[in-house]
Amino acid sequence: MFHGRLPAVLLHCLLSSTLLCADRPVADSEVTSLLATPPVTARRGWAPDVASALASLKARLLSATSGSTQAAGDNASTEQEPSASPSPPASNAAVAAAAPGLAADLMPPAPATEGSQLNTVQLRKQYVPIERNGTVVAYKTAYFGKIHVGSPKNEQDFTVVFDTGSAHLVIPGTACHSETCVAHVRYNETKSELSYPVEKDGTALARGAVSSHRATITFGTGKVSGTFVHDRTCLGGSDESDPNGCSMMNIVVARDMSHHPFSSFTFDGILGLGLEPLALGPAWTFFGQMVKQYPTMQPRFSVFLSRSDAGLSTIAFGGHDTSKAASDIHWVPVAKPELGYWQVWVHQIRVGDTVLDDCEDRSCRAILDTGTSLLGAPRQSIKTLHSLLSRDVLLAPEGTGTGEGQVTDQAGDEAAENDCRLREDAAQFIFDLGPDIPSIVLDPEDYFRPRPFNFTMPHKSGNATIAAAAAGGDNATNISSSNTTTADGSDSASEAKPDGWRLTCRSLLLPLDLPAPIGPRTFILGEPVLRKYYTIYDWESRRVGIATADHSNDGVGAGAVGAPEAGSTVSGAPLPVLRSDRQSKKNDAGSGASTERKRRRQRKRRGPLFPERRCQF
Repeated sequence: MFHGRLPAVLLHCLLSSTLLCADRPVADSEVTSLLATPPVTARRGWAPDVASALASLKARLLSATSGSTQAAGDNASTEQEPSASPSPPASNAAVAAAAPGLAADLMPPAPATEGSQLNTVQLRKQYVPIERNGTVVAYKTAYFGKIHVGSPKNEQDFTVVFDTGSAHLVIPGTACHSETCVAHVRYNETKSELSYPVEKDGTALARGAVSSHRATITFGTGKVSGTFVHDRTCLGGSDESDPNGCSMMNIVVARDMSHHPFSSFTFDGILGLGLEPLALGPAWTFFGQMVKQYPTMQPRFSVFLSRSDAGLSTIAFGGHDTSKAASDIHWVPVAKPELGYWQVWVHQIRVGDTVLDDCEDRSCRAILDTGTSLLGAPRQSIKTLHSLLSRDVLLAPEGTGTGEGQVTDQAGDEAAENDCRLREDAAQFIFDLGPDIPSIVLDPEDYFRPRPFNFTMPHKSGNATIAAAAAGGDNATNISSSNTTTADGSDSASEAKPDGWRLTCRSLLLPLDLPAPIGPRTFILGEPVLRKYYTIYDWESRRVGIATADHSNDGVGAGAVGAPEAGSTVSGAPLPVLRSDRQSKKNDAGSGASTERKRRRQRKRRGPLFPERRCQF
């Protein structure tokens, strides 16, 4: 949760192997990032945990029923452990009679049985198209699953992103009347017999009261403000509830939600799974409370993202599923756990055999974030990484033709049809996590934009423009057959003859400007890494288990929401079909050009290559 927003500069094209064609911050709507910073609200210590809060509430109830004049309410904001033998004693039935809404809270949950240790929630992917001038230029994505909140008789269903980059459960409330909130399911605390309001420090309030404080939670690409409620939160929908998958916890009930990203996606809220330092206190962490309330449960959760939209993506609580791992699981200690992130030290970063200088002193870290759709890299490293990762597809310094420095229309069309994610000559992007730990290795399909970009190379009259761009200037040009488009989007008369171009495969990285102590040399390992690797998060031991994901049998899921059409090469589109699968379908395609390619060849040409292959601003 950044004060200010997480910079979201999507690098839409580069003029040469190292130079930006446009370094324009994109709108919040063009990227999904739920990475959060630790809360900055002042407090003397951790908020009381559930046991402490319930003990103090019980004392207040007992005092009230016995006619005692002792003011027990002051104990509600302390961190004292519950007394082993409270005095005067009272039965749960007596307490229930005094306050029916608190009866279930005062009764400890039944211990989980061995057969119900693993609580698995299906995750569903959603694609949201980003359009410019009526054309879809990218998709932002997010994975969400079901939870339900409230007492068993009045459970309220929600969809949430299970986010390892934040630590609070945030759902919209009925007091939020903005267009963004109204579009989602809103939580009504009056429907739950178990709910009661709390202050930001966890102090219990009387039912019907409202906290005098509000929390403002700023995510990478969004912001929420709200008040606080204590209630029962369970995994899965109310029609598939496992009684061992619930936690009594504090919740942030939103009274205001930013338009982006919440208006674009169908999910209602966010269930943070970050460590306790990232939250207002232990009572705010869903999994932390689950571990305390179910001591026989293994204190781990695990994330598996299927390779295709047809597969079954899941998050499992209480351990992990060995069938999801195609390799041994290797455990890596959490780096700086006092920050609250599931992050690891990065000993070295390499592109092929080339070492990134920025991390040679082993000061770099990487956050595993299920709420971020891209790979993120420190801004100071972006230019170098783009240079090392890029690959030219075709060069035509003199444009289209049959002469020297030229290529034919057919060769240009065929090159433009390349899917960069399938390139076999591209380097691997490697995160070395240290001795005796296998590196995280990313292939072209994990980091390339699908489409190659057409970087126009102006004729001799445009050499000044190229020189300015080489010096880091902003006058990089994207030339059509009739005009010149500058990096700021303005058009001018054609001063340069548009007779040269190059097709280049470019990486898709999110530049980060993370302040200390979170940054500045911190990477974000989002969806591309979490799809390739099965990850396990050990709450008790503060470590992350990493194994190669087994996609040999991804199962069958519910399918994606808003999925692009098959074969789409827009940024953010599904991964291409595996080579083995493509080979089996080769005969169906025939030896001639594809229908799409034929359609493109029949289209009237506008310039040396089709405009949709050019940089888009």
